[in-house]
Amino acid sequence: MQTERHLDITLVEAIHQRQSIRAFRPTPVPKQRLMEIIETARHAPSWGNTQPWEFAVVTGEPLARIKKGFELASEKSNWNPDINPPENFPEPYDTRRREIGRKMLEIKGIAREDTVRRRWWALQTMQLFGAPAAIYIYTDRGYMLQGRTEPSNIWPAFDCGMVAQNIMLLAVGHGLGTIAEIRAVSYPNVLREVLGLPDSKVFVLGLAIGYPDMGDPINRYRSPKEPVDAFTKWYGFSEPSKR
Repeated sequence: MQTERHLDITLVEAIHQRQSIRAFRPTPVPKQRLMEIIETARHAPSWGNTQPWEFAVVTGEPLARIKKGFELASEKSNWNPDINPPENFPEPYDTRRREIGRKMLEIKGIAREDTVRRRWWALQTMQLFGAPAAIYIYTDRGYMLQGRTEPSNIWPAFDCGMVAQNIMLLAVGHGLGTIAEIRAVSYPNVLREVLGLPDSKVFVLGLAIGYPDMGDPINRYRSPKEPVDAFTKWYGFSEPSKR
């Protein structure tokens, strides 16, 4: 059965195959499979080997409660993640962000003026696009905030990003898909209530994980990446000789 098969792929292949999955099949992900992924992913680097990440791996009834809690919270207030999102996106970042958003709506057949369907799609981002499991990554508030209301130590979040990347690449080798979602932690009080976690924990990121629904056109779209020369400068390298 394909969902139980471990794929023998190289790291380079995993990097190229990984994509943000926005439609999942309801097939449950075995705990052992997730354990194998985390067991390997934990070898990510971190500043001074601090290993600041903590995981809440959720499925079934608790995940359903989180999804419902996010839906209710979104009807009452704007999202309020532990780590504030940027107030604006300067160029060229805003163009890239808007283009991917426009393309997603186009694929789903949602018109710009269709506020009902646009709200539905926004809710999908918070409800993990139907994924049967999620890995919520959080860290210690005291270490990250250093006594302030705004993060003064960005490195725990950076380290959490590295372990998240490990998880996403390893998932490919298990036939799984993922998407890293800030909106998956957009109502941290809901997460703390369902998961029984204290306010001393700061939610950094949510990873939806499951078996991709490749029948959905949304998963057949690959977001464009900038060419190397657009963001790289080279220093001290000799130009190849011309013959």
